[in-house]
Amino acid sequence: MNLKTYLAETKSLIEDFLKMYFRQTGEPEVLFDAMRYSLFAGGKRIRPILCLTAYETCGGVGTDILPQACALELIHTYSLIHDDLPAMDNDDLRRGKPTNHKVYGDAMAILAGDGLLTESFRMFTTVAGDSGITKNILPAIKELASSAGLYGMVAGQALDIISEGKTPDKTTLEFIHKNKTAALLKTSVRLGGILYGAQKPEMSALSDYGEAIGLAFQVVDDILDVTGTTEELGKPQGSDDSKDKMTYPAMYGIERSKEIARELITRGLESAEFFKGKAMWLKEIANYLLKRTN
Repeated sequence: MNLKTYLAETKSLIEDFLKMYFRQTGEPEVLFDAMRYSLFAGGKRIRPILCLTAYETCGGVGTDILPQACALELIHTYSLIHDDLPAMDNDDLRRGKPTNHKVYGDAMAILAGDGLLTESFRMFTTVAGDSGITKNILPAIKELASSAGLYGMVAGQALDIISEGKTPDKTTLEFIHKNKTAALLKTSVRLGGILYGAQKPEMSALSDYGEAIGLAFQVVDDILDVTGTTEELGKPQGSDDSKDKMTYPAMYGIERSKEIARELITRGLESAEFFKGKAMWLKEIANYLLKRTN
């Protein structure tokens, strides 16, 4: 099996679970429609894929933690809906489609994001396979809440907004990127280990891997915002520059940013070596994240 097939098959498991979970609607129906609109807008599902892959690397069966892995996608989607709002990044296009608030209005977009975030924690408590993971749910939820909230993604998003138009500096730039994007990606990897019950050496390797590829992911995003096209990105090209965002290209230039991304992926690959032959997909995904075009 090659990486393309592995990603497609794993993504299919995730899509099937999400569609099954949201097959029923509720009232008001427009709220559920707004949630589904963004959730099924064509994302890569890289966060749940990383979670499943890390769990399998530790020795587990990925389908046993589908609810926990898919909960990550609900949180990611909520963050995108809120990011796109006029009070935040004010974007009209996401994944090649009108952003949520452009279709459902600002208020319903906010509530759709709220609904996805809250439902993610209910989904996270669902047991799909091996009931042995139940004992690991509490520390896993604590990890997830930390990385998605005040000590992770939300903090990064706040500083991202505050720093618009300011001269880039290394400390602020790293804080934004490590928290706004890398924190949830790192946690996606760590959750696979936590849910499996991995020991300290395994968790250390997963943490180092997740931190490195998570930061590299955002550096590549910064680069693509400059070098990609609107068609490739599914959102307006150059949006970071138009908002005067603090980015790696703004701080270091394109070529040095590419070097930094490569260095981070190399660090991630070195960390994955801890798992030897079991790390194949972790390594393949790391290289894929470096070479992606959207």
